[in-house]
Amino acid sequence: MTFREVLSPGEERFERRRKALGYFLAPLVFIVLYFAPLGTLADRPQKLAAVLGLVIVFWLTETIPLAVAAILGAVLNVLLGVAPAREVFAPFAHPLVFLFIGSFILAEAITQHGLDRRFAFTIFSIRFLQKSPARVLFAFGLIVAVVSMWISNTASTAMMLPIALGVLAAMKDLHGDSGGYDFNKFSTAMMLMVAYGASVGGIATPIGTPPNVIGLGMINELIGVRITFYEWMVFALPITAVMFIFLFITLGSGRAFKRARLIGIDAFMEKARNDLGPWKRGEINTAFCFAVAVFLWILPSIAGLALGKEAELAKLLTERLNTGVVAVFAATLLFLMPVSFKKAEFTMGWRRASRIDWGTILLFGGGLSLGSLMFSTGLADFMGKALTGATGASSLWGITAIGTALAIILSETTSNTASANMIIPVMIAIAQGAGVSALPPALGATLGASFGFMLPVSTPPNAIVYGSGLVPILSMVRKGVIFDIGGFFIIVFGVMGLTTLLGWA
Repeated sequence: MTFREVLSPGEERFERRRKALGYFLAPLVFIVLYFAPLGTLADRPQKLAAVLGLVIVFWLTETIPLAVAAILGAVLNVLLGVAPAREVFAPFAHPLVFLFIGSFILAEAITQHGLDRRFAFTIFSIRFLQKSPARVLFAFGLIVAVVSMWISNTASTAMMLPIALGVLAAMKDLHGDSGGYDFNKFSTAMMLMVAYGASVGGIATPIGTPPNVIGLGMINELIGVRITFYEWMVFALPITAVMFIFLFITLGSGRAFKRARLIGIDAFMEKARNDLGPWKRGEINTAFCFAVAVFLWILPSIAGLALGKEAELAKLLTERLNTGVVAVFAATLLFLMPVSFKKAEFTMGWRRASRIDWGTILLFGGGLSLGSLMFSTGLADFMGKALTGATGASSLWGITAIGTALAIILSETTSNTASANMIIPVMIAIAQGAGVSALPPALGATLGASFGFMLPVSTPPNAIVYGSGLVPILSMVRKGVIFDIGGFFIIVFGVMGLTTLLGWA
């Protein structure tokens, strides 16, 4: 089943105008920033500011593909003499780029061999979760959130939507409109749970959503703090859990379907599981490679906890088992493990692997390149001082709140990957300009960039479920506003509490 973004005529007109605006606004911003007298700003950082302005306008308007705008920025920085090509393009080969590549290939294998669907049907076959509409809603949210921890939120939503539609059809056939609950309201809640649950679940792991990898890369490069796979999960899982509970309360608290009882869903799920059949060789191989990746990702942290971070073995594992290296190693195993040796068929082939999201990979490299140049040229210091003076923000948690809010607002109108690339280095610069720790603001901006719940165009999951025809636009806006506001406070207070508890503040 293929899903595409569905827009109303009014939204289509807005999108056309937004993209057309970029053709004129981006060059204008470039020229203004290139020639404007910007006080004490030197030649190289002023040129970088002009390039950065042009790229950001293209990212906001999406006049050209986001990845192309990122590459254009890198090329212009070389042509204008901001930095030599070796320095500008080095971030495109950052180890975290290979984390993207490896994890994307693993996710492609999970989808190709149906491992995600098997997991979903297995969890939903628990009879306790089938007894009421509220439990069904909870189960779907839990499944999509857990799946989204390991594969993209778009793929998670696309996988869960037909399952959700099948369950809704079964509920309609079994109970009709006389099942003791408002079926239309429940259908809308189910669709929103699938979309929002996917975005919430992606926060929990470094590979769950691109902003996490971008944030980790910039925190490492610009602040000099390395957060391991395990450490990120210790930090992000509690925030994810609280967000999921809040999401369920927001979507599942309606009295219209809370107390109703369901009969017959177990038969539908039993048939769905039987249709999958026994475990196939491709599923077994994929599960093994995925397990290898997860084990090696967390092994250095486990060794550090057991032996102490200064132990030789712990240091060796941390040095050798880089997250990007592990991801590529596990992905490579997919190409080596046969599904049918006689037919020379392997768990993953290059034709399928080449379908991964190369645009996100290039966008990450371009964003990391711009972020690094902002600091090496002194532009970040200039921006940090200017923005600190303009906003009046000087306290650690005030800056963290501003960064989180800006990321959430920006993610409503543009890609979460682009939002992270724009907001995170700016918040690091503001924090350093104010003389406070840059880690909490960077983390707040990273998490905030994954939010975008108000509009169909905010995230691909929103667009997918909106295309089902079961989600009125006003329902998405109303629930999205509530979840954005609640999520803002969960992120800010979560970052405050956990960074203090973990000694990161």
